[in-house]
Amino acid sequence: MLIKTEAENEQALGIVEDLMHRERTLEEDELYQLLITLIEKFEQEYYQPNQQNKPLAMLLFFLEESEKSRDDLIAVFGTEDLVNNILNGQEKINAEQARKLGEFFHVESSLFMK
Repeated sequence: MLIKTEAENEQALGIVEDLMHRERTLEEDELYQLLITLIEKFEQEYYQPNQQNKPLAMLLFFLEESEKSRDDLIAVFGTEDLVNNILNGQEKINAEQARKLGEFFHVESSLFMK
């Protein structure tokens, strides 16, 4: 099951958003992870085939979809300056930060790594 059109992508995004806001069963969690991967693959190929900063794009996507704010990320990164530097693309997300983001958003930490 690959996402091949914008309409399919929108449908998958709707399912992910629904699943994001509730307790998931193991099966729903697997579906959630799979859809995120498929959405990411589609969007990378469709919108930005040469995109260099996938981790930042994923962070911004999850931040928007989870309705969390920049302030919520201070708990993950430690300081407001670091949050701003990462969101502005001035600093890369390291492995430990990716792990924390994975826990924070309840997704695979690899989504936030190159």
